[in-house]
Amino acid sequence: MTVRLEEREAIRDILAGYAHAIDRRRWAMMEHFFHDDAMFRFGTIEGDWRSFVGQARALIDPCLATQHQLGQTLFAFEGDTVCHTETYMTAMHTVPPGFPMPEVFPDKGVIYSAVVAGRYVDRFEKRDGEWRISQRTGLYDWREFRVVEGVDLSDTPEGASGFHDERDPATPIVQRWLG
Repeated sequence: MTVRLEEREAIRDILAGYAHAIDRRRWAMMEHFFHDDAMFRFGTIEGDWRSFVGQARALIDPCLATQHQLGQTLFAFEGDTVCHTETYMTAMHTVPPGFPMPEVFPDKGVIYSAVVAGRYVDRFEKRDGEWRISQRTGLYDWREFRVVEGVDLSDTPEGASGFHDERDPATPIVQRWLG
């Protein structure tokens, strides 16, 4: 049983690292979470993981802020090298007026919060002793758009591009992925 607990924690670490990379716009970290041949599908984003990163950047970078919260993860091991997981998530996005992808987040003419709840349905594979995602399907459970009164962006430099690394330099935990 101890081995399975260690395997589960290694997989949870990948899940948490992925959420961190998205929110902090640390796109270079993604190569540590996906196998080279991994496939990805979630809403309008589909393809191999590298294509996903490009599409995700186009969606996430214009947001003023994002935060992904992960909930419970269910595990189904298939031998020693495959594990299927389902992880609940809630993602909050602060969307500016004029957002460039209205099919995802409509332009409301004001800053608003887009809350997306769903699940990551993943196939993890252990290759060369390392767990990574080999296939990810994202499922929407619900979405909600809320205009937020009195949004305070005083702690956020103008424009979303690049503000995350200056706002919170990489911690020792993140350094293992950033090198």
